[in-house]
Amino acid sequence: MLLLVYRNKRTTRFVLIDTYSTQNFWYAYAVASLCQKLHLKYIPFLHGGELPTRLENSPKVSKKVFEKAFLNVAPSLYLKTVFQQKGFLNVQYIPNSIHLENYPFKERIQLRPKLLWVRAFDEIYNPLQAVKVLELLLPDYPDAELCMVGPVKDDSWQNCIRYSRLHSLPVRFMGRLPKEEWIALSKTYDIFLNTTNIDNTPVSVIEAMALGLPVVSTNVGGLPYLITADIDGVLVPPNDPERMAEAIKNMLKRPEHSQERTRAARKKVEAFDWERVKVLWKEVLAR
Repeated sequence: MLLLVYRNKRTTRFVLIDTYSTQNFWYAYAVASLCQKLHLKYIPFLHGGELPTRLENSPKVSKKVFEKAFLNVAPSLYLKTVFQQKGFLNVQYIPNSIHLENYPFKERIQLRPKLLWVRAFDEIYNPLQAVKVLELLLPDYPDAELCMVGPVKDDSWQNCIRYSRLHSLPVRFMGRLPKEEWIALSKTYDIFLNTTNIDNTPVSVIEAMALGLPVVSTNVGGLPYLITADIDGVLVPPNDPERMAEAIKNMLKRPEHSQERTRAARKKVEAFDWERVKVLWKEVLAR
């Protein structure tokens, strides 16, 4: 990354830095430091769900990266608000984008307890909660099942497999799938779970909303900025599989309400279509 910046320093107007919050933050710090030495304009793109914690724990380093940036781009109003509260006023909201035409909307008239979870297997995303939610549903809905899609990041994947086998739960582990494959797979499922404990504005949730999947998500980070509770999705407290299972049961009993939510969700995510988002980026890069 550093070599790429240095080699192109004479022909580069802006350096866009994907900025995360944990160990990868230090890559952003290194690139930003080099840009400052080379007098290059740089724009951190704020992806990390734990960036608020980074601002708290590393105030001096954060100030060096973000205060000296040409602009900080926040893909959620949540992060924009957090950064402004910390005194960083050079922040602009540009949402994460999808190509909406690639996400066919499916209206689910009758909901089935067919659950889909799409995320990396990482403890911060709490994948085991999805498995426990399924376990809680089975006594009332013996045909319930869960499909989990995503790459393996830590032992949470093995923990999910171990728990599902120990309790004989109907869980499919698909691993990482190309975008087209999981979109096709989504047609056979009726409810999307987001179990994360830390988050920003997850693209997988935006994609689920575009596809017409009713979303039940934990109420953390940027999620309440993305989902309006009971209008275009359902929000529940984190680390509470009982509340999430209860929300799903209510959804299954009243599918007509889910139809209203999914239509509203699809309408909302039209703002995330690349054809709209690219206009905002063009305005930034034309400065």
